Amino acid sequence: MELQGVAREAGAFQRGLTAGEIEAICLRAFGSRAVRAVELGYGGYNSVYRVDVAGRNDPVILRAAPQEAVQFGSELHLMRNEYATVPWLAAIAPLMPQVLAVDWSHDIVDRDWMIQTCLAGIPAPEQLGRYPRSGRTTFFRQLGAIARTVHDVRGPHFGRVAGPSYASWSEAVTASFTQIADDLEQAGLDGTDVRKAAELAAQERATLDEVREPRLLTGDLWTVNCLLDATASEPLISGVLDFDRTEFGDPAADWTIRMAQAKHDERESFWDSYGALNRTPAALWRASLYEARHLAALRLERHRLNNPKAVRESYATMAEILTQLS
Repeated sequence: MELQGVAREAGAFQRGLTAGEIEAICLRAFGSRAVRAVELGYGGYNSVYRVDVAGRNDPVILRAAPQEAVQFGSELHLMRNEYATVPWLAAIAPLMPQVLAVDWSHDIVDRDWMIQTCLAGIPAPEQLGRYPRSGRTTFFRQLGAIARTVHDVRGPHFGRVAGPSYASWSEAVTASFTQIADDLEQAGLDGTDVRKAAELAAQERATLDEVREPRLLTGDLWTVNCLLDATASEPLISGVLDFDRTEFGDPAADWTIRMAQAKHDERESFWDSYGALNRTPAALWRASLYEARHLAALRLERHRLNNPKAVRESYATMAEILTQLS
């Protein structure tokens, strides 16, 4: 089998699969050999391959999670969470890859893995720049409509789709801060400010629990998770990917909402299809707390990706947010 991997520095978080492991996975999933595998460099967490399998007309996408021993508690079993989310994403199923096989047994390779159909399209970060900036409003308007569709899905509990589940939004938010603080300290970083955010969440539980109905959050849907039609005269989203960080909670806490507000540019057309946000004092306080949660998760991710400068800078930014919250 021909294998084309991605070059990585020694000690990098991601680990590639061997040709033998890919062969064994395809034999288990399809009873057929893998002919060729090309590692795709877009994923920042899972190892992702486009694989040609003997006897299949179309390539498939193989995604392998990191080994459990290197996963942080707040990121544990993200692939299993995505798999549990698939039935909740039925409203956008035409835009999503289909799951062909999954295996959590670890008896072929010591990692969770999933095989999906390979969607047509070009990653949005590559394709968007080929359109005039004035035309990109079309893209963000479509993204707003997709986010609105996902956020309209009502869930049975608060917290990650696959669990653990919580009876209230305040419990889910407080627990997430505490878990990230534990992970930071396990990694040798200071988690004091994140624990302070957890305390504020607990103290202001009544404000958080104004969110009474759990809605589905995409987790991290943005441009990097979108595919565009290669032939369209204007940006046309042909696929959306990687719903491994989904949870049930307040839509305003979603990464997508954070990114839509990050700049005053063509992305403002997102709100044309999504609708307006709640701007009450309580909602604005929650938004600041959600920003603290994003910053905490980003600090952990930057550490995982060996970016110590960004980790150091995160403390000053977090201090500003905590001052606003207090």
